[in-house]
Amino acid sequence: MKKTLLAFIFLVITSINYAQVTTSPTTFNTSETVTITVDILSSDTDCNTLSNPTKVYMHSGIGDDSNPWGYNVIGNWGTDDGVGEMTNNNNGTWSITITPKTYYGLTDTQAASATKMGMVFRNAAGNQELKATGCSDLFISVGDFQVTLNTPEENSTTILSSGENLNISASNTAGNANYTLTANGSILDSKTDIKTYSFTHTNITSNQNYELTITQNSNTVTKTFAALVNPGTISQAMADGLENGINYHESDATIATLVLDAPLKDFVYVAGSFNNWSPSSAYAMKKDPNSGMFWLELTGLTAQNIETYQYWVVDETPITNTPIMVKTADPFSTLVLSPFDDPEISSETYPNLPDYPTGQEREVTVLQTGMSEYDWQVTNFEKPKKEDLVIYEVLIRDFDADRNIQDLIDRIDYFKNLNVNAIQLMPIMEFEGNESWGYNTSFHMALDKFYGTENKVKEFIDVCHQNGIAVILDVALNHAYGRNPMVRMWMEDPDGDGWGDPSSENPYFNTEATHSYSVGSDFNHQQTRTQYYVERVVEHWITDFNIDGFRWDLTKGFTQNCTASDENCTNSYQQDRVDILKQYADYSWDLDATQYVIFEHLGQDNEEQEWANYKIDEGKGIMMWGKMTDPYNQLTMGYASDSNFERMGSDAHGFTGKRLVGYAESHDEERLMYKNLQYGASSGSYNVKDLTTALQRMETLGAITLTIPGPKMIWHFGDLGMDNSIFTCTDGSVSSDDSCKLSTKPQPQWTENWLGNESRTAVYNTWSRLNELKINEDVFEGDYTITSGDLTPRIRIWNSDLASTELNDVVIVANFDTTIQTVEPDFPSTGTWYDLMDETGKTSISSTDAITLEPGTFKIYGNTMPQSLGLDDTLLGETFTVYPNPSRHSFQINTNTSNVSIFDVTGKRIKQFKGHYTSTDTFDVSELKPGLYIVHILNSEGQQHASKLLKI
Repeated sequence: MKKTLLAFIFLVITSINYAQVTTSPTTFNTSETVTITVDILSSDTDCNTLSNPTKVYMHSGIGDDSNPWGYNVIGNWGTDDGVGEMTNNNNGTWSITITPKTYYGLTDTQAASATKMGMVFRNAAGNQELKATGCSDLFISVGDFQVTLNTPEENSTTILSSGENLNISASNTAGNANYTLTANGSILDSKTDIKTYSFTHTNITSNQNYELTITQNSNTVTKTFAALVNPGTISQAMADGLENGINYHESDATIATLVLDAPLKDFVYVAGSFNNWSPSSAYAMKKDPNSGMFWLELTGLTAQNIETYQYWVVDETPITNTPIMVKTADPFSTLVLSPFDDPEISSETYPNLPDYPTGQEREVTVLQTGMSEYDWQVTNFEKPKKEDLVIYEVLIRDFDADRNIQDLIDRIDYFKNLNVNAIQLMPIMEFEGNESWGYNTSFHMALDKFYGTENKVKEFIDVCHQNGIAVILDVALNHAYGRNPMVRMWMEDPDGDGWGDPSSENPYFNTEATHSYSVGSDFNHQQTRTQYYVERVVEHWITDFNIDGFRWDLTKGFTQNCTASDENCTNSYQQDRVDILKQYADYSWDLDATQYVIFEHLGQDNEEQEWANYKIDEGKGIMMWGKMTDPYNQLTMGYASDSNFERMGSDAHGFTGKRLVGYAESHDEERLMYKNLQYGASSGSYNVKDLTTALQRMETLGAITLTIPGPKMIWHFGDLGMDNSIFTCTDGSVSSDDSCKLSTKPQPQWTENWLGNESRTAVYNTWSRLNELKINEDVFEGDYTITSGDLTPRIRIWNSDLASTELNDVVIVANFDTTIQTVEPDFPSTGTWYDLMDETGKTSISSTDAITLEPGTFKIYGNTMPQSLGLDDTLLGETFTVYPNPSRHSFQINTNTSNVSIFDVTGKRIKQFKGHYTSTDTFDVSELKPGLYIVHILNSEGQQHASKLLKI
């Protein structure tokens, strides 16, 4: 059913006469009124779920023979809004009367060329529908002049042995006409003034693309079909070292070898720009006798010339409801062109986007030999420690006005000044449509062009690395969507429209999901081919893009043990899931031992422990998402019930290391600020529903989330108090259901200049300071206790490995009540405790003092002030010397030190050396980009000094 992407789907129409749908008059033009009637009682019960509906809607479109939905679609599925509503005739039939040109808003050109209408009938809620027998969409013809291609079927491909004949016949409804048949662009036969046409093309030895053009007066209709000759696949061993996809020759840019794994298929042609999309037997792929792989070496290519191609994959004896031939892009494409999505991609985002080849359908793969590699400025990026990670989750589409990766590059200071040290991009792999969340991925190795070019994405990663920020990719490898070649090559396609679900022969996908959270087509991760594909995807983004890690979406789906209806099974421990995800983690670490591996899982502790504690003694361990939205939102709204956030820390999950990516907000949860403003508590003049008040409480939220030891995550613009509901529609309204959850969101953060709003920037600045402390101070890698469950939570964090002269103990207290509260901080030691949010170090209290907190505020105290970043010039260069200065590669210090930190001019620590160093030791800074830095040292007596360093 064409609920989405209706205007882009090419259809194969095999029948247009349906007993359950009639028109009055029988034939009609687009400018004439027609009544369409559907009989819901006499329809195929398998494809008719309408049961005593109180209303029936016609969801319909109009176009030409190749795409009956192509010109326009009318109807809003699941909405009882009157658009397409039919009249009850009280006899089991329902009718609607329209004038197609007016109803569909057609231009004169569209009205003149429209030949087909597509339709599905539904109830008001959209949970019941009526379709044609076989459960395909219904189609009716438009226009007085109708032509039927009797043999072969329209838009079909007939497989022939070399030398066979093809019989062709057609007829029309309006009397004698002229018929002209062309094959591969040349006239093969012509007959005039006849009603019924027949012709036999004999002794066919090469592939043929046919057009039968029928003309009567001013009316012209063209029918297309094809014949493909079985080339007789040659068995020949392929060269060693070749992989699925494009294999570029190391030294010869005129050669590339294509490899396709297509079990159960009889033969494959490669059609492309290099053979004018009319492949001869020279472009039939050979078959390796050992691996069963199809392969073909392309020669005569021109370096840097853009070529495009598809595989024409043939099964001469397909199982029921599966196609004989599928035209598909390469499953391992790194760049694809799409007839559906590319027209909407701007030249600013993707300059010089190659043209989609005329006359083709569905995605094609881009091949380009002799391309130079991206010139990376940072080749030895040192990833932040897992324990120190502050991850900023970003949906590029909704980050800024251009909705592309350049927006993030232009605002790199936004991230840097917030002191985040990792950016996690929601999926950027080629997905269906353009303005998407990206989880409907079709090509996992290809960049979605809506966000920019490959080099622009690499530039973003490079810029992040130059600023000490890691880049993590969200990847959806639980599933793939219908445009994926591995779905389409082995699919059930009963209605012949070129789309379908995996068949029983599919070597990658399950026919039914083996978990209860299914979307798209469900990968079978016990299949070795699936495992190979996943590992190739991982390798591509790590080796070609220098990605620092992956967040694996929907990891619950990686089991083969459950069913779509058994949520208890899906959420319980599954050994096969544990094992395969460890395998994928190991593969990542084999490529790069410092890779971040993050699972969304959100499952049972006993299963997550296996991953979080896996190889922890090697400094690895898999990080797990830790959702704490509900208890934190209770606090920000001002309610004590259900506000225990103990599980924000790794210890509560039984993790040996700090591997919980805790968060209060993510892309999948309602915005805290939205609920604050909708449902916040109040007392007297203090009202959480007030914007300024709610924003202040978000500052305090940061204090009891970001500081807890272990990696943490911020969902974009939570740091500015984003208050758009997750269900905000494109026009700014909020849907009453979840229909707008995935909608493109407005961007008030820029259009309303939130950076100029004092209350919003207060959240940003507070979180920036908290991030600075978390990342730079080792105490936040230590132990902790959380006391929560009421409106005055307390957190203590300490690190026993640190000297008493260092910041080694921190106490955080907060008041989420709507009234002033006095709290006992229960400091663990006597003496003076310092307010860590006061960078001057001048604010302190005695350990015996109680703390009075205004509603919605917090305090964070330490046993001493952290290493100062704003040192007076009187300290610089007096006590110790950094040499050589300027320095190109390394420097030394003329005294013993135990801790050397290097800060950039914004005060962000970008490198640290810890140990026992003497004046003979050197400190490597070769990876730092040229500029001015501050070198800060701490000796064993706790004395601190600083000096400027010029890196050249």
